[in-house]
Amino acid sequence: MASYIFYAWWDWRFLGLIAFSTLVDFIVGRQLHKVSNINNRKVLLILSLTCNLGLLGFFKYYNFFIESWMDAWALFGISMDVDTLKIILPVGISFYTFQTLSYTIDVYRNKLEPTSDFIQFAAYVSFFPQLVAGPIERAKNLLPQFNKSRVFDSQFALSGFYLIIWGLFKKVVVADNCAFFVNQIFDGAGSYSSMELFMGALLFGFQIYGDFSGYSDIAIGVARLFGFSLKVNFAFPYFSRDIAEFWRRWHISLSTWFRDYLYIPLGGSRGSLLSQLRNVAIVFLVSGLWHGANWTFIIWGGIHSLLFLPLLMTKTNRIFVDDNRLHFRQLFKIMITFVLVSLAWIYFRADTVLNANNMIVDIFSFNSCSLSLFHTTSKSLLFSMIIGVSLIVLLLFEYNAIQKNHKEVRLSSYSAIFIALLIAFMGVFKNPADFIYFQF
Repeated sequence: MASYIFYAWWDWRFLGLIAFSTLVDFIVGRQLHKVSNINNRKVLLILSLTCNLGLLGFFKYYNFFIESWMDAWALFGISMDVDTLKIILPVGISFYTFQTLSYTIDVYRNKLEPTSDFIQFAAYVSFFPQLVAGPIERAKNLLPQFNKSRVFDSQFALSGFYLIIWGLFKKVVVADNCAFFVNQIFDGAGSYSSMELFMGALLFGFQIYGDFSGYSDIAIGVARLFGFSLKVNFAFPYFSRDIAEFWRRWHISLSTWFRDYLYIPLGGSRGSLLSQLRNVAIVFLVSGLWHGANWTFIIWGGIHSLLFLPLLMTKTNRIFVDDNRLHFRQLFKIMITFVLVSLAWIYFRADTVLNANNMIVDIFSFNSCSLSLFHTTSKSLLFSMIIGVSLIVLLLFEYNAIQKNHKEVRLSSYSAIFIALLIAFMGVFKNPADFIYFQF
């Protein structure tokens, strides 16, 4: 009930979608446990897929497909007049849809026993810390935790409190300060030099990381205060040495979801090289579409598939799987990967494909190395200094954590106080920006 009230605070009308999705998958899960006939089990699975993906498709992609259909006919000189709808995208629908689907698919595969407790299942689907922006939890990890007695563990709760502090630092200090420049550059890209545009792309890379991983840290930390353990969603992705490692460290709950429920069923790394390349391309294109109903996201996914393909063709996509330690001799690989990821982020951030294309062209025109935007006013200079300090703190703490083979930054009481002071003095609290992933 608390989670439903939390979600209703945004818009109570969309509680019906969560309740409907919950009811369908609870019933399907129970029936799958009773039915042994393979055809009947497939019908039940298709019912769950149709209901969940149908709702997601209507609310998120209806206008996109209608407009794309009209644009396609316009290429042949045929004008079509098809009405679009002013559809409000329900917050978190992409996340809780995938969460309920993973439950149904795992039950169908006989990898999970369905629960007979509807309240328990409804709490799993709507668990408020990660409801609106993840991590996307699997039932086998989160669902059994609702069976356990709630016993307060002070050390576990304290680690959660530190994670909340660290997540707030990423959001209000790193992400929202970067947004000061990112918004100016992307909104008026034609007015800036090549170097300023390039810096805008780099800063957006830090903005979206601070924004999204900051939310994940806060969600995981809040869950720990209540005695729940959520999966780590980020593992220092900007220390990745190639694109394959980046996707093992970025939005882990989504990338592993696509691996288990799309890539492997398509054939995964089995079969011919051509089949493997096809599977990778499909996963990245669908991942792009999952992020938003715009061709910019699909192209963003396509770029990552192109960056991934050479690693797959040379069978070097898994060379860093077990090598978590980083060394300065690998700094060049890290920098190249970060630059490639940042350039791809341009399509993710731009409003249209044309704007993204123009920005890429202007960056590589090398028309000027001017950085006047960052020091033309005292306010710009102040924000530049704050961003510089915050990025240094972010990278130092994360480098220290990864050298010690941690999956998250572990703060001491002294470092938590230091981070809290940085939040107080350097955080953006006036007109704060929404979390970027709320729109997905």
